[in-house]
Amino acid sequence: MPGSVPPPPPAAVDATTPSAVAVSGPAHLLRVALLMAGSCLPILGAVLIAPVLPKMQDHFASVPGAKALVPLALTVPALALALLAPFAGVIVDRVGRKRLLIVATVLYAVFGTAPLWLDSLGGIIAGRALVGVAEAAIMTCCTTLIGDYYSGHRRVKYLALQTMCASASATVFFVIGGAAGSAGWRMPFWIYAVSLALAPLMATALPNPAARAAGDVPPAETEARHSFPWRQLAGICALTFFGAMVFYTVPVEMSYLLDDLGVENSGVIGLATAIASAATVGGAVTFARLKRSPDPMLPAVLAVCAVGFGVMSFAGNAPLLVIGAVVNCLGTGMLLPALLTSAMSRLAFEDRGRGTGLWMAAFFGGEFVCPLVLLAGESAVGSLAGALGVLGLAAALVAAGLWAARHRVSAVDPRPLPEQLA
Repeated sequence: MPGSVPPPPPAAVDATTPSAVAVSGPAHLLRVALLMAGSCLPILGAVLIAPVLPKMQDHFASVPGAKALVPLALTVPALALALLAPFAGVIVDRVGRKRLLIVATVLYAVFGTAPLWLDSLGGIIAGRALVGVAEAAIMTCCTTLIGDYYSGHRRVKYLALQTMCASASATVFFVIGGAAGSAGWRMPFWIYAVSLALAPLMATALPNPAARAAGDVPPAETEARHSFPWRQLAGICALTFFGAMVFYTVPVEMSYLLDDLGVENSGVIGLATAIASAATVGGAVTFARLKRSPDPMLPAVLAVCAVGFGVMSFAGNAPLLVIGAVVNCLGTGMLLPALLTSAMSRLAFEDRGRGTGLWMAAFFGGEFVCPLVLLAGESAVGSLAGALGVLGLAAALVAAGLWAARHRVSAVDPRPLPEQLA
């Protein structure tokens, strides 16, 4: 907000027109709503059909390998998103954010509803992979536009809001998918058509962001403008890959951990998962309200996640397990916007699409391997709770390493770090 937040450092100066930042009122609210709705479409793709997988399994029972192929219909969009997000980022920078977003939103509906007319399991899986292609473009465009339209605390606020919306929508879409699935396994696929309503609104309500005005960048930075910040972004992407595993562990493994403790009531399991999801939203709200630069916060946030994992790994009953999950999810709710905001602060307008695509690839790649890593950990230590303990220890070590690195840099160069100037 003008007058209340000092300007960001040069590397984080927003690359947008003044009018794009100054918009308020209904036009501004519609813009934010469209960006949040677009950001939720990949979440819809990830969870909507989960409740109907058993019915799909029964329908394709005669297809060889159906037991492995049907679950693939749920997970293949995330894999496609992780693999293709960097390419989507390059296209974003070349053809423009808004144009690609509108095209991808229309294609999302086309590919998403394809299973309504396809009778081949292989064809359905191929269509689901194409959904992932559209999701890669949509998620990259929406996140890049948030970075284009806003700067400083407003950018932090809306990136945190993106996390909140994604976390809350996962629960909503799961319920909607289950309700629609009661009418048949194909019925939830109709919901993908909702993106057709979003596309024309995006075309009219989202302005085309402009590159920085002359004079926004100090002369010393002008020569380096065309050099993509590979080294700076590599570190945050590596941390994001690990952070995605931390973020995704509780949603994926909570039901198995409760089952190991003897809790088999699906209502109790659902309530426990909902409480953890609410904590994720609470963490994102907390991050937005702290009005702090993300980099100094990362060690503390990872430490909170590690404490949560530690409590969960030693929990001998369901209430203590839920407490550990809540602590962990408070941390992960702050972790995701902190990582994304940190990445955005390293990117100029010309590089923001490509950089966001790389960040998305790191995040969804970590999300994809999370169950595999925990499965390997469970085999190594003998229990899923033990595997969570190992992951918690790894999070604590990463937090300690980040803290030590920051203090080592401060000791070598006593000048304020860039984010301390923000």
